[in-house]
Order: sequence, then structure tokens, then C-alpha cells
Amino acid sequence: MSAVTLAAMRERVALEEPVAVADGAGGSIVSWVEVAEVWAAIRPRAGSEGAEAGGIGGRVTHDITIRIREGIVAPRRFRMGARIFDIKAVIDVENAHRFLRCLVEERLA
Repeated sequence: MSAVTLAAMRERVALEEPVAVADGAGGSIVSWVEVAEVWAAIRPRAGSEGAEAGGIGGRVTHDITIRIREGIVAPRRFRMGARIFDIKAVIDVENAHRFLRCLVEERLA
């Protein structure tokens, strides 16, 4: 991966976390709550397509790089407009405690 720079972080993304909300019938549903907005560099990594549940499904992965901060873990996610990126893994870039590279999977409709 090339060197990370603040200038490369041009996208504004929302960091969201899942919260269980009572459904009124003794159960709960998952709702997503925005925790923060951060600047990010988004770089596509790979994509694939295959048969899923009787149809064709796809998978697209990206690297999302942000400045280091606490709480960047799965099952949190990033949202950019209507696009959703589920966090799968987090790496401290060059172990320098300056940037985090998040390996994410984009949800495809």
C-alpha cells in the first residue's frame, strides 16, 4: 500500500454502531446509530460474483483509511450516502498509531 496522506482523505463517512431496540413484543430489532463522522480515503480492493440463494450475488471489498481513533471494530460500519461498508478487520498502518486501514465489505442491493 502506498503512503497514507491526509490529502487522500477526501470522503466524509459516518461511523455507525448497531443498537438493539425493543420491538414491543418481547424481542428486539437492530437499529444503526451514528457515532461520528470522519474523513476517509476509500480504495476498492476486489470484487466477485457468484450464485447465491437461487440468484447471482456479488461481493465488493474496499480499504477505508482514516485517522486513528478508538472504537473502530466489527460489527461497526461506515455509511457514505446510501452506500454501506461493513468493517471486517482493522490494521494500524505501519504500526505508527496515526492511521487505521479498515478492510470492509460493501453491501450490494
